[in-house]
Amino acid sequence: MDPEERFTSLVDEFAGLAGVTVPEQCTRRGFGSGALKVNGSIFAMLTGGRLVVKLPRTRVDSLVGSGMGGTFEAGKGRPMKEWLMVTVDDDLTWLSLAREALEFVGSRRPAPR
Repeated sequence: MDPEERFTSLVDEFAGLAGVTVPEQCTRRGFGSGALKVNGSIFAMLTGGRLVVKLPRTRVDSLVGSGMGGTFEAGKGRPMKEWLMVTVDDDLTWLSLAREALEFVGSRRPAPR
């Protein structure tokens, strides 16, 4: 399965969950427009053929150390400490990390505007 198909499977898995917005429901363009979101915040996206998920910084560090991925850089020349670019390409790993990211992001309080 190629990365786009694998990500489409994730979208199908999370579609319909409370608070989750899938890419087809997004009307904006730009960063995160093709991402899975919970309560308006990105928890998983496909970038350069890789799954990128938002997790606690210590969890990202642990996963990087175990060889599961690397920290994500959004073209700004520095790693984003709570974002993991997954380098393992299998359905179960992607699903497990996306579920973990959904729980992490979904449990956070939105920043005041």
